Amino acid sequence: MKSVRLKRERREARSAGNRSRTDRKRTATAPSDKTPRRQQRLENKRIAIFDAALELFARYGLHGTTVDQIAEAADVSKTNLFYYFPTKEDVYVAALQNLLTEWLAPMLALDVEGDPIKSLSDYIRRKMEFSRKYPEASRLFCIEIVQGAPLLGKELRTSLKRLVNEKAAVIQAWIDAGKIAPVDPYHLIFSIWSTTQHYADFSAQVHAILEKRLTDKAFFEEATLNVQRIILGGIKIRSS
Repeated sequence: MKSVRLKRERREARSAGNRSRTDRKRTATAPSDKTPRRQQRLENKRIAIFDAALELFARYGLHGTTVDQIAEAADVSKTNLFYYFPTKEDVYVAALQNLLTEWLAPMLALDVEGDPIKSLSDYIRRKMEFSRKYPEASRLFCIEIVQGAPLLGKELRTSLKRLVNEKAAVIQAWIDAGKIAPVDPYHLIFSIWSTTQHYADFSAQVHAILEKRLTDKAFFEEATLNVQRIILGGIKIRSS
């Protein structure tokens, strides 16, 4: 009986070993979920959801937009949408955070070693370009702020505040060095934001009066040069 039991245990051990080797082989040859091609597909789908959500949220707001609308506009199923974002609010917050990162990117170039007039001129142009390329995104950000930033407040009080404080110090250093006129750095930044974003957030108003949009290349150049002239003219050092 003992001999039979030992033989049976050996057969079971060999069988288990064969299954283990087979499983390892399958694991080694199975395609990974993190292959570059799959990762790119996932990223493309995420971008499609972002783009669709931004346009819908900018037009209808968070509460006026449905998950069905986002899924249809992004050409994905609701199930697929929930794979990326558990709730509609998650889509909204992620879209806003992504937008805030892109919106702040031009400000990163402001450096104390740079020429202040050229640096701020370039910054204004890049902000105008953002308003031209992403008017829906700018309007969505505007809606969130007007409503008191209920879902983006933490970002504003942390990452945004840190960056603005850092760049306000750069502007103050230019002032202290006598490179630009003494103005409050924060109000200068706010003036650039409000003026450049006006062409996106209130594009309907601009078009109603001038019958032009930033997508018109000539009007874009005209508007950008005028904004640069108005803002930079107020901070240039004037000879006595």
